[in-house]
Amino acid sequence: MLSPADSIVPEWLVVPDDANDLAVAVWPASATRDADGALVLAGIRATTLAQTYGTPLLVIDEDEVRTRARAFRLAFDAAAGDNGTTAQVYYAGKAFLCATVARWVVDEGLRVDVCTGGELEVALAAGVAPGSIGFHGNNKSVAELERAVAVGVGTIIVDSAIEIERLAAITARVDTAQRVLVRVISGVHAETHDFLATAHEDQKFGFPLPEAEAAVARIREIPGLEFAGLHCHIGSQIFGVAGFRESASRVLELHAALLEGGPVPQLNLGGGFGIAYTRVDDPTPIETLAGEIVAAVAEGCAARGIPLPALSFEPGRAIVGTAGVTLYEVGTTKDVELDSGATRRYVSVDGGMSDNARTALYGAQFSARLASRAGIGAPQLSRVVGKHCESGDIVVDHEYLPADLAPGDLLAVPSTGAYCAALSNNYNHVPRPPIVAVRDGRAGVIVRGETVADLLSRDAGLETGTMNHDEGVAE
Repeated sequence: MLSPADSIVPEWLVVPDDANDLAVAVWPASATRDADGALVLAGIRATTLAQTYGTPLLVIDEDEVRTRARAFRLAFDAAAGDNGTTAQVYYAGKAFLCATVARWVVDEGLRVDVCTGGELEVALAAGVAPGSIGFHGNNKSVAELERAVAVGVGTIIVDSAIEIERLAAITARVDTAQRVLVRVISGVHAETHDFLATAHEDQKFGFPLPEAEAAVARIREIPGLEFAGLHCHIGSQIFGVAGFRESASRVLELHAALLEGGPVPQLNLGGGFGIAYTRVDDPTPIETLAGEIVAAVAEGCAARGIPLPALSFEPGRAIVGTAGVTLYEVGTTKDVELDSGATRRYVSVDGGMSDNARTALYGAQFSARLASRAGIGAPQLSRVVGKHCESGDIVVDHEYLPADLAPGDLLAVPSTGAYCAALSNNYNHVPRPPIVAVRDGRAGVIVRGETVADLLSRDAGLETGTMNHDEGVAE
């Protein structure tokens, strides 16, 4: 017979034997607890980090980023070599990009993928070689394209017929050549949230397969454009390789047809490799991903009697996601009795959807643990919520936390390295938190936190008085 609590607990969430345990897959490898039960990241107590930098605080484990970046490069190098080709790995900067992270991944042999002019400028300012940058985006402006061509971006991934003509005009004007890939929609429906699936037909990215051949033909007519190959990205937070195998098979049909009109040297299959956010998530090992995806492409090429192209991949979340841990201070707790007769504890923290919008956007699931000490008492079904004026301001929807969790405790939410800082905002005029890197017992700010003064500095009305809307000038 079901208890009242069973009606509100998702099937995947089980009562832990110990509400202080750290599920290995969702934490950086350096995460441990000390003798007092406090969380330790890269040799530094979470309490020390919170006291030094305040909360909320996003902590990024440098070794975790470097280890994962290196693992992707080595795995795809090996898989490509085993099949007689080469592979390039681009770090997808949209997951989280700052100068320091860009330098880490380049140090580990990766290239960098950007998708706006702003991301391009961060990569350039960090010293990333322009030739090792790939530039995505479904609506690149003329100014962004001009900048990319001027600095010598290695590859622009074209997304529309309009963009092709924009690049044709730019390269003709400056008398240069630009290397491009054509993004195609394979029609594979990735098993992920609708907002994270990018290869189904009814969405904004790329050319449908039936239209892509004409786009390539047009590019081949333009003296200033060099057609380098095809690109396809099926989505994000995907487990397993079935979707990648099917997508590669469909794109290879087009690839083979295009070979009749000239070389197609490269195939970029994007990224989207999933990570663990809860203890039941089972991400595919990096070596398995690389081996099986490259083998699938090799098999597809052999079946069609065509040479295996050079391959490219764009992991982002899978490199930086598990490296991030967000620290919050608990402000209030509240036990709410539900109509079912069950009780859920609401744990309010000093951040929320301004520093982690993923739960509100996608219904994403996260984990949480008491970080300042070891908790005691039976695990209590809890929901971690933020301080914003939205009932949907949820950080962790379902979790079991120690019954004695109280105001002033430090709470840690793991796997927040990807798409948390990148999506952060100032809703309710809450400043964005600092981001700190940790390694070997040392910590340092890599992105400064905002202050209320920073927010006020953008309010022109505080400097110029009331705006005269008719004149467009300050009175």
